[in-house]
Amino acid sequence: MITSRFLARAGKEALLADSRIIAEPRRGGVLPAVLLAWLLPGAGHLYLRRTTKGLVLLVTILGLFSMGVAWQARLEPSLGLEDLLAFLRSIAQMAMGLPYFIARSLGFEAGLVTAPSHEYGNTFTEVSGLLNILVMLDAYDTAVGRKNGS
Repeated sequence: MITSRFLARAGKEALLADSRIIAEPRRGGVLPAVLLAWLLPGAGHLYLRRTTKGLVLLVTILGLFSMGVAWQARLEPSLGLEDLLAFLRSIAQMAMGLPYFIARSLGFEAGLVTAPSHEYGNTFTEVSGLLNILVMLDAYDTAVGRKNGS
């Protein structure tokens, strides 16, 4: 239930509802913010004028993905349902967005299975994609006004 009680926070009014602060929606559309967040981690936050948060997300998640690729991660998609875990791993890696497709187009898709760091590389690329899903959800929440963006 949304109540009509208002708080003053950082010079802006916010509506208090169910112990959550709901700020005014950010300028710009929700769809562009989420699409930009998928294409490049942090880009949705940069679009919503959350520069510091966007840059931190961009550097950390892109760095995590880059380390995974450098550690011989396998980026070949497995889209069949015969191996469900491989399918989920592929979806997690594709959630990274544009960096995933750029790495594949540059020839980094095979990975070197015999490399000692191969499994670390897989884990890093998968986790970076899963973190990017959380970044997309955060960009959505910020764009619709569920978060004050801090």
